[in-house]
Amino acid sequence: MRKVIYLMSLSLDGFVEGPDGRFGWSQPDEEVHRFYNEQARGMGAFLYGRRMYETMAGWRTMDENQSLPEYVLEFARVWKEKSKIVFSTTLQSVGENCLLVRGDIAAELGRLRHQPGGDLGVGGPGLASALARLDLIDEYRLVVYPIIVGGGKPYFPSLNDSVRLRLLEARTFHSGAEYLRYQRF
Repeated sequence: MRKVIYLMSLSLDGFVEGPDGRFGWSQPDEEVHRFYNEQARGMGAFLYGRRMYETMAGWRTMDENQSLPEYVLEFARVWKEKSKIVFSTTLQSVGENCLLVRGDIAAELGRLRHQPGGDLGVGGPGLASALARLDLIDEYRLVVYPIIVGGGKPYFPSLNDSVRLRLLEARTFHSGAEYLRYQRF
């Protein structure tokens, strides 16, 4: 069965966006970008809510800009080839290689988990929060940047119950960012 994996960058104080809604502080250097390329390559599909889908839409044409570094172009190519499942009640349509889901998140995820293919990568704290509240995230993969932003949009949602996790992997990048991979018990 496919796993549901939530992977995002966050500040040391636990935010994916600062109080101003910006996240430029998490711009990956080449080493971290190549790490994300490998993570993306291992996914069978990406799961997005409306806002993250709209944020990622720029990658549709990024590989056409030959002035970008090869590792950025590589991510664009990997991202384009993967299926995207977008959970939204407000979008009317989605782009190529995308499926729009308006119904029951848990039911759709149950169906997707039993299909063949690689794991399902959750992008964005909104959808991840909904899935965490339903206890549907199997792994949390964090790239923690050595910065305190003081508030904003949290990586972790508020939950009614705690979630026990086991550390599977840790890695320190030259930039000081730290990768942590946790599995739910």
